[in-house]
Amino acid sequence: MKTETLRATGTGTICNAAIRALFTVSVCIAILSCENDIEVIKALSQDTLMPSQSMINAEIRYTDSARLRLSIQAPEIHRYSTLNKDYTEFPSGVFAEFFDREGNVESQLESRYAIYYAEKDLWEAKDSVVVINQAGEILNTEQLFWDERNRTIYSESYVRVTRPNEVIMGEGFEADETFTRWKIKKIQGTIYIDDD
Repeated sequence: MKTETLRATGTGTICNAAIRALFTVSVCIAILSCENDIEVIKALSQDTLMPSQSMINAEIRYTDSARLRLSIQAPEIHRYSTLNKDYTEFPSGVFAEFFDREGNVESQLESRYAIYYAEKDLWEAKDSVVVINQAGEILNTEQLFWDERNRTIYSESYVRVTRPNEVIMGEGFEADETFTRWKIKKIQGTIYIDDD
């Protein structure tokens, strides 16, 4: 009987040691796997910024004294608002029309991407930017800024302005927000168009 008890005790001791070892290994694995999960969660949450508002196929209208001043159409709009950032993104492009006091279209702007920085009242249009004014003059560039506070548009990129009788190319551009009065900073060439 003693031998059986010793065997049982011996077996129990071996089982307890094995269980303790297995438990220790399991705890170590759990700790290591938790550490990895926390790192993964931190990595995922750190760079992910979700929009506070999103709109699909939207049209925004800005009025001043009950007069329509600006109409913006976009397939997709996302607004981000955090402590450090407050901007609205138009990742699929934008089409905007600017109106005069009588309600006539003064100019149009179209681009494949746009972003609006609320704290600066600054718009940035990128990728195949086209602006057309009442005179039929067409501005083409890859990047254009609209400063709402100063009521100006400008670019430091390559620009091309097409007029009825000429095409002017250059680098850098400044204009009033309606693209009525404008100048190219560094003219690189002019092509004259003969109607005949």
